[in-house]
Amino acid sequence: MDIAEVAKRSGVPASALRYYERRGLIRSLTDTGTRRRFAPAVLDQLALIALGQAAGFSLDEIRLMFTPDGKADIDRGLLAAKADELERRVRRLKSMIEGLRHAAVCPAPSHSECPSFQKLLRAAVSGALDRHERPPAKRPEALRPAGRSVSAQRKPR
Repeated sequence: MDIAEVAKRSGVPASALRYYERRGLIRSLTDTGTRRRFAPAVLDQLALIALGQAAGFSLDEIRLMFTPDGKADIDRGLLAAKADELERRVRRLKSMIEGLRHAAVCPAPSHSECPSFQKLLRAAVSGALDRHERPPAKRPEALRPAGRSVSAQRKPR
């Protein structure tokens, strides 16, 4: 397929295709004449690039997901690490959502008088929002291991 057809079928502009090729993410079969030609498998590569970008991978990280011949070879550890990173980001965002929702309906006369809002401000200044992680939620009694009290579950082993 020539570059125009790849652009049309993938929705990726030709300029981006040339950029991906310069970055080593995709490879054209030939660069003779005025148009690059690509194997049909480039469409799958472009789909993986789009998925990787949507998940927050850098182009350098995505490039490492391909073998030299363009086949996908994705490091599962890298995927697990990205999933962990996304979970941390979701927790931070949920904390921000909760704080903003509270601030929007807080009955305090001003935000400066709202202890919850002040706590959120202190967390933002200290950088705690960037590293905010909540402890795991308590399991309902029915799901707790038999014979163990709640206090026994909290003690380190």
